[in-house]
Amino acid sequence: EVQLMESGGGLVQPGGSLRLSCAASGFTFDGYDMRWVRQAPGKGLEWISTIKSGGYITYYADSVKGRFIMSRDNAKNTLYLQMNSLKTEDTAVYYCATGGVNSGYLPRGQGTQVTVSS
Repeated sequence: EVQLMESGGGLVQPGGSLRLSCAASGFTFDGYDMRWVRQAPGKGLEWISTIKSGGYITYYADSVKGRFIMSRDNAKNTLYLQMNSLKTEDTAVYYCATGGVNSGYLPRGQGTQVTVSS
């Protein structure tokens, strides 16, 4: 059974930074591309980044490009999202996911809340 558990969310001021983690189990982590998606209040899921299975290729949505850095440690079965220069519009629940857009980003974890506010 695929299990994904996000952590590291919290309240941060605009311009601040947070680092999210996603612990993965129940599947061959280093064989899968991984994604971060988010859902802001009252909005649908928004894809923000993808990392290829080997960890060397990443893709970002324009909304986070240059501010967020996605990485993975395949030895630890863990995914990361370093978020810098946070904006109020980054406020959302952040999810890690194995599935892509065609699967509705399923399976994914239960999410971690990020609130950017002064």
